[in-house]
Amino acid sequence: MAEQAVIVEFEYGSNDLKPLLDVEALLISEVGSAGVGQFDGDEMAVDLSHGSFYLFGPDANALFAAARPILDAARCLRRVRAILRFGPPVAGVAERLVTLQP
Repeated sequence: MAEQAVIVEFEYGSNDLKPLLDVEALLISEVGSAGVGQFDGDEMAVDLSHGSFYLFGPDANALFAAARPILDAARCLRRVRAILRFGPPVAGVAERLVTLQP
Protein backbone atom coordinates (compact mmCIF):
# COMPACT_ATOMS: atom_id res chain seq x y z
CA MET A 1 0.00 0.00 0.00
CA ALA A 2 1.25 3.50 -0.86
CA GLU A 3 1.45 4.89 2.67
CA GLN A 4 4.65 6.90 2.33
CA ALA A 5 5.14 10.07 0.32
CA VAL A 6 7.52 12.61 -1.10
CA ILE A 7 6.08 16.10 -1.39
CA VAL A 8 8.23 18.43 -3.48
CA GLU A 9 7.75 22.16 -2.96
CA PHE A 10 9.30 24.68 -5.34
CA GLU A 11 9.22 28.20 -6.71
CA TYR A 12 8.51 28.54 -10.40
CA GLY A 13 7.78 32.07 -11.57
CA SER A 14 7.44 31.58 -15.33
CA ASN A 15 4.37 31.97 -17.53
CA ASP A 16 5.56 29.10 -19.73
CA LEU A 17 4.32 25.76 -18.36
CA LYS A 18 6.22 23.59 -20.87
CA PRO A 19 9.42 23.26 -18.77
CA LEU A 20 7.35 22.35 -15.72
CA LEU A 21 5.34 19.78 -17.67
CA ASP A 22 8.60 18.31 -18.99
CA VAL A 23 9.85 17.83 -15.40
CA GLU A 24 6.53 16.27 -14.47
CA ALA A 25 6.70 13.84 -17.42
CA LEU A 26 10.22 12.79 -16.39
CA LEU A 27 9.07 12.19 -12.81
CA ILE A 28 6.11 10.12 -13.96
CA SER A 29 8.35 8.02 -16.21
CA GLU A 30 11.18 7.51 -13.72
CA VAL A 31 9.05 6.72 -10.69
CA GLY A 32 6.98 4.30 -12.76
CA SER A 33 9.89 2.55 -14.43
CA ALA A 34 11.79 2.27 -11.12
CA GLY A 35 8.72 0.54 -9.65
CA VAL A 36 8.87 2.61 -6.47
CA GLY A 37 5.42 4.18 -6.51
CA GLN A 38 3.45 6.71 -8.47
CA PHE A 39 3.38 10.38 -9.34
CA ASP A 40 0.03 11.57 -8.02
CA GLY A 41 -0.15 15.08 -9.40
CA ASP A 42 0.78 18.65 -8.76
CA GLU A 43 -0.57 21.92 -7.46
CA MET A 44 0.35 25.32 -8.83
CA ALA A 45 -0.40 28.81 -7.60
CA VAL A 46 -2.69 30.75 -9.90
CA ASP A 47 0.15 33.17 -10.67
CA LEU A 48 2.55 30.22 -11.27
CA SER A 49 4.94 31.54 -8.61
CA HIS A 50 5.19 28.25 -6.71
CA GLY A 51 3.87 24.72 -6.62
CA SER A 52 4.18 21.16 -5.39
CA PHE A 53 4.56 17.66 -6.80
CA TYR A 54 3.14 14.60 -4.98
CA LEU A 55 4.68 11.13 -5.13
CA PHE A 56 3.36 8.12 -3.20
CA GLY A 57 4.66 4.62 -2.62
CA PRO A 58 5.70 2.07 -0.01
CA ASP A 59 9.15 3.63 0.61
CA ALA A 60 9.76 7.40 0.72
CA ASN A 61 13.53 6.93 0.48
CA ALA A 62 13.19 4.91 -2.74
CA LEU A 63 10.77 7.47 -4.19
CA PHE A 64 13.18 10.28 -3.42
CA ALA A 65 16.14 8.37 -4.85
CA ALA A 66 14.25 8.00 -8.15
CA ALA A 67 13.09 11.63 -8.24
CA ARG A 68 16.18 13.45 -6.98
CA PRO A 69 18.30 13.39 -10.18
CA ILE A 70 15.38 14.89 -12.11
CA LEU A 71 14.77 17.56 -9.49
CA ASP A 72 18.48 18.40 -9.27
CA ALA A 73 18.61 18.89 -13.05
CA ALA A 74 15.38 20.92 -13.31
CA ARG A 75 16.68 24.45 -13.96
CA CYS A 76 13.12 25.79 -14.23
CA LEU A 77 12.54 25.14 -10.52
CA ARG A 78 13.97 27.27 -7.73
CA ARG A 79 14.19 26.80 -3.96
CA VAL A 80 13.31 23.14 -4.22
CA ARG A 81 12.72 21.14 -1.05
CA ALA A 82 11.33 17.68 -0.51
CA ILE A 83 9.39 16.44 2.48
CA LEU A 84 9.78 12.68 2.90
CA ARG A 85 6.86 11.33 4.91
CA PHE A 86 7.38 7.85 6.39
CA GLY A 87 3.78 6.81 6.96
CA PRO A 88 0.19 7.86 6.38
CA PRO A 89 -0.83 11.52 6.54
CA VAL A 90 -1.57 11.67 10.25
CA ALA A 91 -0.27 13.84 13.06
CA GLY A 92 3.04 12.72 14.48
CA VAL A 93 4.20 10.61 11.52
CA ALA A 94 7.97 10.80 10.94
CA GLU A 95 9.12 13.23 8.25
CA ARG A 96 12.45 14.44 6.91
CA LEU A 97 13.04 17.71 5.04
CA VAL A 98 15.65 17.77 2.28
CA THR A 99 16.64 21.06 0.67
CA LEU A 100 17.80 20.53 -2.91
CA GLN A 101 18.14 24.12 -4.10
CA PRO A 102 18.28 26.75 -1.35
